[in-house]
Amino acid sequence: MEPAGPTIRALLARRGLDLRLASDPADLPADALDREIRWVHSTDLLDPTPFLSEGLVLLTTGTQFADAASDDEYDAYVDRLRRRGVLGLGFGTEVVRDGIPAPLAQACRTHGIPLWEVPYKTPFIAVARANAEAVAAAAYARRTWALDAQRAIALAALSRRGTDAVIAELSRRLGVWVGVVDAGGRFLHEHPAGGLGADAAERVRVEAVGLTARRVAAGGSFTVGDTPVTLQTLGHGGGQGVLAVAMMLDEHERSVVTTAAAIAGAAGERRADLEHGREVLRAGLLAAIERDDGDLARDVADAAGIYLPSPPVAVAIAPHPTPRLLTALTQQPTLFVVLWTTEAIVLGPADGAAIALAAVDEPVGMSVAHSWEEYGDALARARIALTRGHTGLVRFEDTARLGMLAALGDEEARQLGARTLEPLADHDRAHGTELMATLTAWVSAECAHDAAARALGVHRHTVRTRIEQAQRLLGLDLSTVAGRALAWAALTASGRLES
Repeated sequence: MEPAGPTIRALLARRGLDLRLASDPADLPADALDREIRWVHSTDLLDPTPFLSEGLVLLTTGTQFADAASDDEYDAYVDRLRRRGVLGLGFGTEVVRDGIPAPLAQACRTHGIPLWEVPYKTPFIAVARANAEAVAAAAYARRTWALDAQRAIALAALSRRGTDAVIAELSRRLGVWVGVVDAGGRFLHEHPAGGLGADAAERVRVEAVGLTARRVAAGGSFTVGDTPVTLQTLGHGGGQGVLAVAMMLDEHERSVVTTAAAIAGAAGERRADLEHGREVLRAGLLAAIERDDGDLARDVADAAGIYLPSPPVAVAIAPHPTPRLLTALTQQPTLFVVLWTTEAIVLGPADGAAIALAAVDEPVGMSVAHSWEEYGDALARARIALTRGHTGLVRFEDTARLGMLAALGDEEARQLGARTLEPLADHDRAHGTELMATLTAWVSAECAHDAAARALGVHRHTVRTRIEQAQRLLGLDLSTVAGRALAWAALTASGRLES
C-alpha cells in the first residue's frame, strides 16, 4: 500500500523548495518526520493555537518575538504549539532575522518538534502549495488503489474459488489477515490460514455471534493485545455472518472491505437460495417416494445431482431436531436429509447409515426398507423405535428382537391393562370375592383348572365357576385363544403376571 499522505520528510525532500532541516534527527521522536501533514499554515501570532487544528505544519518569520525575547518566551511558544498538535515548524530566514534564533532551536529540541529553515527565495505559499499538491496526489493514489483493489476483488469473485478467492485477494491488497465467520461462530474462510492469534480469533467468534443475532447490518471494531480487528456483517439483514479484518480502516480501505463484504454476502445469499431450492426438491423427492414412485425420485435426484440412496435403505426420523443435529446430519455425505414439518427424515444406505447416525446424542429412530414400497412401513417402524424412550440411535430391528411383549411395559399399556381388569377389581372389593386372584392363577397355569386349583388350594369346580363369572364381567370369551390372550396381556401390562 502507498503511504497514507504527505510527511515532513517528503516536504523537506521536495525539489525547488530548498528547505533545510535544522533539527538533529537524533533529538526527535522516531516518527516525527514521518507523520502525515494535513495542511501547512503560516502565521506570526505569538499564540496562534486558537486558530489551529491538529496535524498542521506551521510557518513563521519570527516577527512575534522581540529582539530581547527571553528563552522562556521561545520555550512557551513552542510548548503551546506542541500541546495543540502542531507537527513541525518552518522558520523563514532573512525576512526579519538572518538565521533561526538559537532559543527557538533549543525550545524545538526540548519539545521534540522538527524545525527547518525556509530560505528567503522560497515563498511560504510555495511550501503550502507543494503540500497541497502532495495531499491531492496522495488522495488520488488512495482512490486509484481502492478502485484497483475493488476491480481485482470483483474479478476474484468470478473464479471457481468464489468467496475464498475474494478473501485471499482482499488479504493481499490490505496486507493483513482476513476471515469470514458464520452466525454460529465458525470460520468459513480465512487468509492466511491460522494467521489470527487464538485470543483474537475467539473474540471474533463471540462478536460475530452477537452481531448476526441482531439481524441488522452492522459493524464494529476492537483490539486484542496488539491486534486491531474491524468487523462488518454480511448479507441482507446482517444475519449471514461477519467479515473480519485485522486492522483499523481508513475511508478508502473501508470502501474496499465494503465491496468484498457485498460480494461475499451476495454469494452467501445465492448459496442460501440454492440450498433452499435443493431443500424443496429433496422434500418433493420424499413426497414421490411416499406416493410409491421411488423410481421417479431416483431419476430426478440423478438429474439434479442430489444424492439419494438405493434400496435397501435405512429410514430414520428425528423429532424436533436441533440446529446442531441438523448440521451433523447434513455434513454426512451418505445421508439424504429432509426437514419435514417438525421432523428430520433421513435416508441412507442400509449397511452404513447406522454408523453415520451412531454418534448423535439426540433421539433418532431407524428401520430398514428393502424396497421403495416398504418406505411407509419402515417410517412407521422408525417412529415405534422412538417410543422406547432412549436417547441416541434406536433401531426398530433391535427393539423388535425383544418381542412385542416389550410394549407391555410402558405406562399406556399399564393403564389399559388396569382398565380392562377393573370390573374384576370392583367386584372383589364389593363382594369379597377372589376373581382377580383366580384369573391370575388360572392364566399362570396355562389355563388349566386343576393346576390353578392346586395353586389356590380350592376345588377345581370352584375355579371353573370363578372363571365363568370373570369372563362375564370382562366381556371376554376365555374359551378362545383371542380371549385368553387379551386376559394374559391385561394381567401382564398391569404387573400381575411376569412377561
